[in-house]
Amino acid sequence: MTEAATKPAGGWAAAILGIVVIACGIAFVAGGGYLVALSGSPYYLVTGILLLVAGAMALRGRALGGYLYAAFLLVTLAWGFAEAGAEPWALTARLFAPALLGLLFLLPPVSRKLGKGALGAGLAGAIGVIAVIGCFALRDSHDVRNTVPAGALAAVPEDAAGDEWTAWGGTRSGARFSRLDQITPANVGKLESAWTFHTGIAPDAASGYLSATPLMVDGKLYLCAQDNSVFALDPETGKTIWKVDPKVSPKGASAVRTCRGVSYVRTAADGVCAGRIVSATFDGRLMELDAADGKPCPGFGKNGVVNLYAGMGVVNPGFYYSSAPPAIANGKIVIGGWVADNQSTDEPSGVIRGFDLLTGELAWAWDAGNPANVHGPAAGQAYSRSTPNAWAVMSADEKLGLVYVATGNPTPDHYGALRSPASEKYGSSVVAIDVASGAVRWSFQTAHHDLWDYDVPAQPTLFTLNKGGAQFPAIAISTKRAEIFVLDRRTGQPLIPITEKPAPQRGAVEKLAPTQPYSAVHSMAGPDLTEAAMWGLTPFDQLWCRVRLKQLRYDGKVTPPGLDEALIYPSIGGGMNFGGVAIDPMRRLLVTNALYYGTIVQMVPRAETEKLRAAVDSHSVTSFGVPLPQEGTPFGVRLTPFASPLGVPCNNPPFGRIAAMNLDTGKLAWERPFGTARDAGPFGMALGLPLAMGAPNFGGALTTASGLTFIGAAREKAFRAFDTRTGDELWSVRLPASAQTLPMTYRGPRDGCQYVAVTAGGHNMLQSPLSDTVVAFRLPGCKDGHSRGNPVK
Repeated sequence: MTEAATKPAGGWAAAILGIVVIACGIAFVAGGGYLVALSGSPYYLVTGILLLVAGAMALRGRALGGYLYAAFLLVTLAWGFAEAGAEPWALTARLFAPALLGLLFLLPPVSRKLGKGALGAGLAGAIGVIAVIGCFALRDSHDVRNTVPAGALAAVPEDAAGDEWTAWGGTRSGARFSRLDQITPANVGKLESAWTFHTGIAPDAASGYLSATPLMVDGKLYLCAQDNSVFALDPETGKTIWKVDPKVSPKGASAVRTCRGVSYVRTAADGVCAGRIVSATFDGRLMELDAADGKPCPGFGKNGVVNLYAGMGVVNPGFYYSSAPPAIANGKIVIGGWVADNQSTDEPSGVIRGFDLLTGELAWAWDAGNPANVHGPAAGQAYSRSTPNAWAVMSADEKLGLVYVATGNPTPDHYGALRSPASEKYGSSVVAIDVASGAVRWSFQTAHHDLWDYDVPAQPTLFTLNKGGAQFPAIAISTKRAEIFVLDRRTGQPLIPITEKPAPQRGAVEKLAPTQPYSAVHSMAGPDLTEAAMWGLTPFDQLWCRVRLKQLRYDGKVTPPGLDEALIYPSIGGGMNFGGVAIDPMRRLLVTNALYYGTIVQMVPRAETEKLRAAVDSHSVTSFGVPLPQEGTPFGVRLTPFASPLGVPCNNPPFGRIAAMNLDTGKLAWERPFGTARDAGPFGMALGLPLAMGAPNFGGALTTASGLTFIGAAREKAFRAFDTRTGDELWSVRLPASAQTLPMTYRGPRDGCQYVAVTAGGHNMLQSPLSDTVVAFRLPGCKDGHSRGNPVK
């Protein structure tokens, strides 16, 4: 018998596996050595050396190769639990791929060659896989679970939404709560699609995305599309009653262009324009339409249109538009506008204007930079340039005569040394404005000298707070910082404590605010990032993210921009974005959702910015591949996501959470990951894995008297219902696209059925495919008018 015949077969397989292990070792040693040089963890360098030796032994057919790989896996298992505990996603990044590689040692060709060494590696691999799967199996669906027993329910507020949904947030208070209770936690699982509506407007990234929250009033459902077309639908069938296309050109449009909804007001019992739809267009028109037939309202402006560019000075295409439905209160239409980020120190004004509801005449203007412009600028003059804008939905208290305006930070966003005193005072704030006169009653700033694009993105929400046996008219302000501030809406004074805390100063190129405000309400920001909090689909992109974090300047929350790369976390998108909060006044809970990823910011000197921008031919508002100009300042700014080369956020999952807090104390009631990985994956691919890792999300929730919370919002193509008191998921359904909007609910005017409707338009910035769809759901027993449902309470 020859010597070759006496050797165990499978040398080729063991050699290949050895080469793979060596390649892993090289990556670990190279990246791990660099990480150690950055004062990072020595784990990768040490285990990389172990992998090199293990791979070399396996390549030579030595059993020691298997034993050493088993040792690597056991060290990794111990290190993983020591660094991340039993958190399954954290263990997955560290252990799952290496454990699967360990199982390959059990392949017959390899085990015949390496003998008991292969068995050891395979056994360690099995232990690793079982450990990860076991942590997933044992994990509760919540991060924090409500242990407070259900108490007596408070009464439904008199002004709560009921049969109709008359404003973007249900009512002008923006509470997003409905007294309807036909759909309950017991029967929500039976919901089925009642109708589907398609706008027929082809969605594409250039024309924005569909995200309107419909209204239902006077027997019709109203919404706007991403081209500003306005539709009136039959609320029980979804069929079009009328459509108005204002013929808005998409030329020069912003990359974030959207129409989030229209407003409704009744001005007479009957007749022409007794009910009016109010909407604004991307090209600066404020329109009033007869809710009955969509025709322009006579007597309002010129042929039913008011020119919003009047008094604005130069408005370049794509630099200014109103994304939110106008606020209507006490006979006034109050409107602000979105202004392009990071373009110039000379951009359109963020002026807030009040127009007469019937005539469209300017009643007042709040120009933060020049209060003398209260009746509009003089001939040849313009409202103050680059003052804080207001792109979020407003809320109103007609009894107090106040409208509550959420402002953004002044342009340009990441350099503030040239801002005016008015911009410094009113940027990233909520401002209470007298509806009758336009005078400021009070203001509260959520981020001082904002250099992070921490606009107040959401509608301020009005509710009644119980404290010490007394009731207070309150306002909840949610922010991109993921802080929620609760104030007395009469005065702006805190009802739940707010503390000023020192802010990081290192690395800034300008004078900073020494402190920033923090609320005693539970923060959705999460802990500051650490090396151990870095994540990846494999140990290799996790190592990349660890190195990347060490390369960045990061001193925790509100780390300032500078000439080096700095990390903003929560990112420029939040935290919380335009979805805001929903109130359940009966269970005394506030429900909100947040996203978790970071943004890398770097100030780029003017000469370099101009050189880089000259090399591209792109519209300045939508070009993100080069530094944004910030013209008029010494720096452009480069913004990039804090993500691995696979396009996955570098921070640990969950990437999205939903939570409920006690309405009167701000204490956390429950919190859980929000969304799955079904429509996510590396490079933006959808892997179809329904794993609860949380998903980035834009949009908000709806609560009902029966104890349900409905929400789309996540990047995932899903619409869900949760038990408001416990946070348990009770129902979900697939949608044609993700739903970056607020859902709404109403009672069918003929069949008495409760409907829940949501716009499924997708979102280009979430890498979610776009759609032109609105879907409504109802209970099957209510079909064809067979049930009148429960009476409205």
